[in-house]
Amino acid sequence: MKFAAQRLRDGTDGAGTLWVSPGRVNLIGEHTDYNDGFVLPFALPHATAVSGVRLERRHWVVTSEQTGETVTFDLSEKVGGWAAYVAAVVWVLREAGVDVPGARLEIASDVPFGAGLSSSAALECAAMAVLADLAGVDGTGLPMRDRPRLAQRAENEYVGAPTGIMDQAASTLCQEGHALFLDCRSLATEQVPFDLAAAGLKILVVDSRAPHAHVDGEYAARRRACEEATAVLGVAALRDIDTDALPDALAKLDDDTTRRRVRHVVTENQRVLDTVAMLRAGDLRAAGPLMTASHASMRDDYEITVPQVDTAVQAALEHGAHGARMTGGGFGGCVLALVDEERCDAVEAGVREAFAVAGFTPPDTFVVTPGPGTHRFSR
Repeated sequence: MKFAAQRLRDGTDGAGTLWVSPGRVNLIGEHTDYNDGFVLPFALPHATAVSGVRLERRHWVVTSEQTGETVTFDLSEKVGGWAAYVAAVVWVLREAGVDVPGARLEIASDVPFGAGLSSSAALECAAMAVLADLAGVDGTGLPMRDRPRLAQRAENEYVGAPTGIMDQAASTLCQEGHALFLDCRSLATEQVPFDLAAAGLKILVVDSRAPHAHVDGEYAARRRACEEATAVLGVAALRDIDTDALPDALAKLDDDTTRRRVRHVVTENQRVLDTVAMLRAGDLRAAGPLMTASHASMRDDYEITVPQVDTAVQAALEHGAHGARMTGGGFGGCVLALVDEERCDAVEAGVREAFAVAGFTPPDTFVVTPGPGTHRFSR
């Protein structure tokens, strides 16, 4: 992040602005967001910083520290690649009536790209905050609670990624030391205390380093299957089916694959609700078996895991984790393991050994704690 902060200090004489948005992990609740369901993410300490200064001409000059590239665009063109996420924000803000000025933006990030930790949403949300700031639109004119919908629209309609709203909501709204309980239909939120240290616990993240992408046919196919099922079942979304009604709902579906997709979403929503109840009661360890059940559902019913993440989950459990699951859209990405502080090193070593035995690329591992959502960087 030093790049963006230094350029802002050195080149703007206080005329610019710098905002930070985090990546996220989802404790539980996968592929429920676009089914109007429930999710429970928290913000990572890893984040994307975007600094910005106004330009006289209405065009945007965007530089990425990670790629070393500078991309320039104006309103006459459709932008591709990583800069599309910034262009998408310009577009959606203008659609919302914001007079977005031309700007020079500098981007720095330590959110791992392609790991399922929502690097794209972090970029969108930080860019949105900077551009709104430069346009003179504050938290009253464009409330933080409204920004996730705009960022989701930018990714869906401009970039072409059929994501739900969880990533943008987590990046924008999370609070330090809490998980964000989000109702993806109403956008009602609750900040649920998630004090790992007080419970003697850690969340170990294992980046499987298996490639991960949302803009692909598999993710879209899962979403399409859910939409087709709702049409057959006569409900607005799979969120409207609870576990008691699940057997009758499954009996109305002719295709076994569709039945398994529906079963995952319905049971996953219930696992989120159960996990929230346990965190409210302060029983963090009890969330572990629900995390493991969530992974089994993603593996068997939703079929979005890959051998690397399955290996990481199994190894973590064998070496003492209370629970473990893949986090993110799937087909690669990261695993979360809920572990006692004193077992963290042993779990990490066990996962690395399992990867070596399987011949996989060695994973990256790190411990995370819940951080804050989008905020202005204080110099």
